[in-house]
Amino acid sequence: MPRFSLTQLRYQLSRYQQRRRSRRQLLTLDDHLLKDIGLTREQACQEGKQTFWKQMLSNKGDV
Repeated sequence: MPRFSLTQLRYQLSRYQQRRRSRRQLLTLDDHLLKDIGLTREQACQEGKQTFWKQMLSNKGDV
């Protein structure tokens, strides 16, 4: 059975919170800003509606 430390738990919760915040902000961007970062409105909506524990499209290698 794997052991988890309180530090690991805090780190993971912090990452979840950051993902949630980033995705909510992504949904508020206008089309001009989305174009600047290379996303369509559809891609932004798809990413923004994901649950916080799933990885972001651009961070697939980050676990």
